[in-house]
Amino acid sequence: MSEPTRVEHPGFRKIVAFRSIDWPLLCVPKQGIEPFGSLSPIKSMRLHFSTVHKWRHSPAIHSTRKARALSVGLTFVFLLAGPLRAADLQPAASAGFDRYAKLTQDGFDSENKNLGSFLWMDGLSQDQQRAHYAQLQAGQVVIEHLATLDRGSPIATPGALIHHWVGTVFVPEATLAQVLAFEQDYDHQQQYFMPDVMRSKILSRNGPDFTVELRFYKKKVISVVLETQHQVHYEQLDATHAWSRSWTTRVQQVDHPGQPNESLEPEGHDDGFLWRMDTYWRFEQKDGGVYIESQSISLTRDVPAGLSWLIGPYITSIPRESLTFTLAATRKAIVARRAANSSR
Repeated sequence: MSEPTRVEHPGFRKIVAFRSIDWPLLCVPKQGIEPFGSLSPIKSMRLHFSTVHKWRHSPAIHSTRKARALSVGLTFVFLLAGPLRAADLQPAASAGFDRYAKLTQDGFDSENKNLGSFLWMDGLSQDQQRAHYAQLQAGQVVIEHLATLDRGSPIATPGALIHHWVGTVFVPEATLAQVLAFEQDYDHQQQYFMPDVMRSKILSRNGPDFTVELRFYKKKVISVVLETQHQVHYEQLDATHAWSRSWTTRVQQVDHPGQPNESLEPEGHDDGFLWRMDTYWRFEQKDGGVYIESQSISLTRDVPAGLSWLIGPYITSIPRESLTFTLAATRKAIVARRAANSSR
């Protein structure tokens, strides 16, 4: 079996700011999931992107004519979205994701054997390493886009998209034991990761292995609730190095969340906001704290041909924003925990 190859994705040219969307838009909200306020989906879109234009002042859409053209284009896309509401996870896409995850895990396992160059960014050039470590020491989250190739070629997932990001954060004055205790406190994650995590609980535990249920919430243009179940495994390599892996065993979109008629969509037959997710974590204690690294691989529905140039940048930003939020909230919560324990 060939070793996976990782390349940095060149990314998409931005049209408007990344902050404009939180989940794939080519899905009209179903009854009971409402867009902002009482506005219709199309009016919500126009209002939201008008605000983004003012915020960014991008030269590419600086003129009034271009801004109007973009607004009309987005409205047209949303009008086309109706027939695309439901999506099916195809067996070929699921198999492609399995292959992608397997190759990524093979690379992850191989890298974990080198404790002297444990983190993903330790494999970068010296200049890149210095820049990343300086950002982390300053309290920032470092995020990069990755792609795993199969013998040098992309892995096909018909009708679906794979999103692969790696992020790192540094928690000063923390120990590896403190970080692992926080990470494994799944019964209280909704306290640390609100509003993204609505509910979290441990269903079972057997030593380093957990079965966890999480309910996720996202809202920008529309509201989406997902109920997920994960298997998680931890491995501590020595006093200063550990890793973990989690993978979804169930992902279901929730209809009418919190209402008497709440129900779960069938797995793989919903709006396609999230079908699968694997995460790979590394923890290294050094430099007076702990570095936390997370690779996230998720599978969502694809964008129809001819519309990816417009919607693609927003879909690719969703996993990035979620990973950034998770790492930043983790750092904040561990620092707060340590401060609370010190004051006792």
